[in-house]
Amino acid sequence: MKIHEYQGKVILAAHGVPVPKGRAAYNPAEAVEIGKELGFPVVVKAQIHAGGRGKGGGVKLARTAEECEALAKAMLGMTLKTHQTGPEGRVVRRLLIEQGMDLAGAKEMYLAIVIDRASGKPVVMASAQGGMDIEEVAAKDPKAILKETVEPAVGFQAFQARKLAFGLGLPAASVGAAVTFMQALYRAFESADASLLEINPFLMTKAGALLALDAKINFDDNALYRHPEFKELRDLDEEDALEVEASKYNLNYIKLEGGNVGCMVNGAGLAMATMDIIKLAGGSPANFLDVGGGATAEQIRNAFRILMTDVDVKAVLINIFGGILRCDVLAEGVIAAVRDLNVKVPVVIRMKGNNEERGKQMLRDSGLNFATADDMKEAAKRVVQVAGGAA
Repeated sequence: MKIHEYQGKVILAAHGVPVPKGRAAYNPAEAVEIGKELGFPVVVKAQIHAGGRGKGGGVKLARTAEECEALAKAMLGMTLKTHQTGPEGRVVRRLLIEQGMDLAGAKEMYLAIVIDRASGKPVVMASAQGGMDIEEVAAKDPKAILKETVEPAVGFQAFQARKLAFGLGLPAASVGAAVTFMQALYRAFESADASLLEINPFLMTKAGALLALDAKINFDDNALYRHPEFKELRDLDEEDALEVEASKYNLNYIKLEGGNVGCMVNGAGLAMATMDIIKLAGGSPANFLDVGGGATAEQIRNAFRILMTDVDVKAVLINIFGGILRCDVLAEGVIAAVRDLNVKVPVVIRMKGNNEERGKQMLRDSGLNFATADDMKEAAKRVVQVAGGAA
């Protein structure tokens, strides 16, 4: 789950991380009111779930109330395109109005905490080359990215923070403040069960003050049950409508661009393998859809309905291993969905496991035009063929 910059800064401030003063605005009048409270100049920042907003025209300085109002009117409702939004962009529906900072003589750096899947531990990363092009820095000069792996049992230690501070080239007088800053950042990361916490830029002003000038926080969805207060931070306008609908039924769905084969699978690993084999067969998957090991007939029906909402889907491949989810339960849900939704696209089903023969018999007895396959390779070839080949 992603949240906006202004929401992330509230969480950081609560853990003692210094951030500029600012508030969210939803219309030009609110923007001007907040600007007057903070005192001009202020920075008007578009709030979308994507980086690179400055390059796209989503971060501007307003020196007067009139400029603030004009910028707010121009940004609200605009479609902001960045390297992370894709060509379709994102519509700006809210702004962050923040106190302006004097960047003359300031040092812009990069600071982030992520989960390293290889080690299974958090890693604190830092770079003296902060700013909007950090991805380019990482690609061209990997050594410019400093890393400290954190042992979860003991947490992020002061000596690790000092190593990063000296590696960033901070003056000795600022190292103590940097240690305090980084450890507060780690506390926020750990307390929120975050999967990503990124500060870009991490700013040291000319006077030596340290600030999180920007903030990006992603939460671990699997830990959200521990944080009911985070539910209100979710912005459904920033998420794909089909993904939002799927989440209502505890389905893991991600739409893929350019695909025409709808996939319904139980288990993330099997889902990834299914998408791979569709590609090998010359087709293109339209989505990732994991209905989970314990899906019910009702969940199967809802999953099918979501698949059919995607107009790009020309055929559907259902690939199920019957373990907890029995094959007869799958068949029941698929038959009900195809009848209720009057599905016109071809459906290819490959099922193996618990109650496999009963499930196949139910499909045959349904009178509906299902195609079945005994193995994944055969299923992939058949579904690509009926979908019309590669997308």
